[in-house]
Amino acid sequence: RKLIKLNSVNLKNTIENLIDTFLEAGETAKKISEKGVKITIKPDKSPVTDGDLAVDEILKDKIEILTPNIPIISEENVNLKIKNKYKNFWLIDPIDGTKDYIEKREEYTLNAALIVDLKPAAGIIYAPAKSRLFFSYGKNFAYEISRGKTKQLNCNKINKDKIIGLENSNNTPKEILDIYEKYKVSKTLKMSSSLKFCIIASGEADIYAAIARAYEWDIAAGHAILIHAGGFVTTHDGKDFLYGKKNYKNLPLIAKRSENLEK
Repeated sequence: RKLIKLNSVNLKNTIENLIDTFLEAGETAKKISEKGVKITIKPDKSPVTDGDLAVDEILKDKIEILTPNIPIISEENVNLKIKNKYKNFWLIDPIDGTKDYIEKREEYTLNAALIVDLKPAAGIIYAPAKSRLFFSYGKNFAYEISRGKTKQLNCNKINKDKIIGLENSNNTPKEILDIYEKYKVSKTLKMSSSLKFCIIASGEADIYAAIARAYEWDIAAGHAILIHAGGFVTTHDGKDFLYGKKNYKNLPLIAKRSENLEK
């Protein structure tokens, strides 16, 4: 199998060629949501909807055309018992925040990330209900398209008088609260899905920390977008985050806008 050279031009073209596909998949997700989703419970007890499966199909079909030699690992058809031996692969989470999606809330996202040498090389995230699409394909090449305008993402702080931390739920573990205290977080917002990474990349929030939870496809696209906008994603002890881990399980993470959140 001839491997394409994953240079920056190819990354740019690949991601830009996915934008319309993401917009189309987002429209499909919205239509299914308006009709009322059909829910199936997966073996791990998490819900999957006909929306997840429809989006999965649209994204995979397009990605296979764009990069026929690169394997695609999607939340909807991954086998967790088989070790991922690839160094270059796609991670897709067709709908992150499925519960939000089912309950017709706005924070669910469509996600794809291209992993090269076990690191996130490009990512694309669309929040259809918010009409915000984020994408990146390398350092200083991170963007948001909203209301027909494209702007560069650079992690520049918007709320100068507060340090804003993002949380998954109302019962944040003590070790996360300790991290927020260390970074002088003065306000927390509850937010679901990978939108958190995008909101930090856009400078609307400063930090998100989590214990080991969720899977690589939940965070890979957000990881790419945030670091390409100038932010940081590390483990709690400051180590780099690599992909292709056993069972695709995430390590504890800290995602932040800059080293000094006051600036």
